[in-house]
Amino acid sequence: MKEILGDNDDFASKHFRIFGRFRAVMFYFTNLTNQDILNNDILKPLMYVPLHLSEKEILLAELKDVITNETLYHSQVKIDDCLDQLIDFILRGETVIVIDGIAEAFHIGTRTVEKRAIEQPETEQAILGPREGFIENIATNISLLRYRLPTADLRVKTMTIGRITKSTVAVCYIKGIANNGVVSEVEKRLSEIDIDAIMDAGYLEQFIEDNPYSPFPQVQSTERPDKTVANILEGRVAILVDGSPFALVVPVVFNQFYQTVEDYSSRFLIGSFVRIARMLALVFSLIIPSLYVSFISFNPELLPTEFAVAVAGGRAGVPYPAVIEVLLIEVSMEVLREATVRLPKQVGGALSIVGVLVIGEAAVNAGLASPITIVVIALTTIGSFATPAYTAAFALRMLRFPIIILAGVFGLYGVVIGVIFIFNHMLSLKSFGVPYMSPVSPGNYQGWKDVVFRSPLWLMPKRPAFLQSANDKRIGGKRNKTMAENKFGNDQQEGDTSGGFERNNNPSSSDNLN
Repeated sequence: MKEILGDNDDFASKHFRIFGRFRAVMFYFTNLTNQDILNNDILKPLMYVPLHLSEKEILLAELKDVITNETLYHSQVKIDDCLDQLIDFILRGETVIVIDGIAEAFHIGTRTVEKRAIEQPETEQAILGPREGFIENIATNISLLRYRLPTADLRVKTMTIGRITKSTVAVCYIKGIANNGVVSEVEKRLSEIDIDAIMDAGYLEQFIEDNPYSPFPQVQSTERPDKTVANILEGRVAILVDGSPFALVVPVVFNQFYQTVEDYSSRFLIGSFVRIARMLALVFSLIIPSLYVSFISFNPELLPTEFAVAVAGGRAGVPYPAVIEVLLIEVSMEVLREATVRLPKQVGGALSIVGVLVIGEAAVNAGLASPITIVVIALTTIGSFATPAYTAAFALRMLRFPIIILAGVFGLYGVVIGVIFIFNHMLSLKSFGVPYMSPVSPGNYQGWKDVVFRSPLWLMPKRPAFLQSANDKRIGGKRNKTMAENKFGNDQQEGDTSGGFERNNNPSSSDNLN
């Protein structure tokens, strides 16, 4: 032990005698173990000689059972005889006790690592719904899932990935709902990963996605436990990584990336309205700059006369074509956005205001850009911010530039060709065997209820068909009008001013609304 770990200043070894008779050594890392557990639950009971053992001759062969079953005040006590495994346990924060004369060692769970409190997710803000977010500790994250899924069918399968980091990865799903083929494929892809270190869930995403060369994400990452639970209940598989506050959800389809938990926490009319606004923002972020370039450069006759004159007047002092102007402002906006993200919060907010107001106004006054171009780029930027999923929004930001170039070369034909190529690519994608554009293509009537509009929950009794869930029914019955609603309507027709609610005076039953 000392040859392998002794060069570390935080590595400790303590010699003592068990029950005052048997020589033993305890190995641990001081910065990874809980000192109170070491002193009160391990050392104190082992060094103390109980009365019923003081007069009894304990054989060395019996010592293991006596320590495990009668002495230690700890639930996580195991025995191992492999030196490499024991070294690994010590490096993970456990305590190892070696007893002279016994070829096996005890390893006891004493790990304690500082962790931040459970806070509201930073990347997925929501007005309605829970305020809890994942943290870096995988045990806490699993407990957040079990808190919301108190069912014996929830399965959590753990494995270790990373030759050096030995990161714990948990695969979570509900038996009887998740497709067994998907679960097996997830475990297979994870088991084939051979890398030194897994520092974040994003490392795993790059190894398990179907098409790594696509700009569109085929794995959804989320910081919200409620969103993860909702996906698990639909039949998906969640992947947690120790040290990462994000969970990966597979398989995914494109419409998941513009949906939020608020769509289902609010009434369906409100959720549908907000979702449509979000989809319009998605369209703005992709093609509005390219349409502007094509109209200005090739098809000004498609614009109203007054608007075309105003645009021409605004661009009178700009010395280069519209496509160069738009690309210049777009690149400047991307640089400004990246600078805002990397700077501290106290400075980042001020920089964004200065960049938008001062630099934009100065560019117009200097003749580097026209006012209408600034407005178009601003709408595009706001639209990209309205996309809930950061990875999907980033894909659209990337694709904006080739479409702008196509519009500058071919006009509207270039925009149409670029959009067709994008849709064709999306139709060819799959996520763990599930078509990326489901349920639009291949079409499914039940799935269409939750694509553009969000239908009422009671009109969506089945889980998504493209997941091929073993149990596709999630709502037991239809929504029926309650007796209170019927009575309310009858009382109003009869001119009753009591509000339509009648108290049941039967003392043998609880109060009911009739």
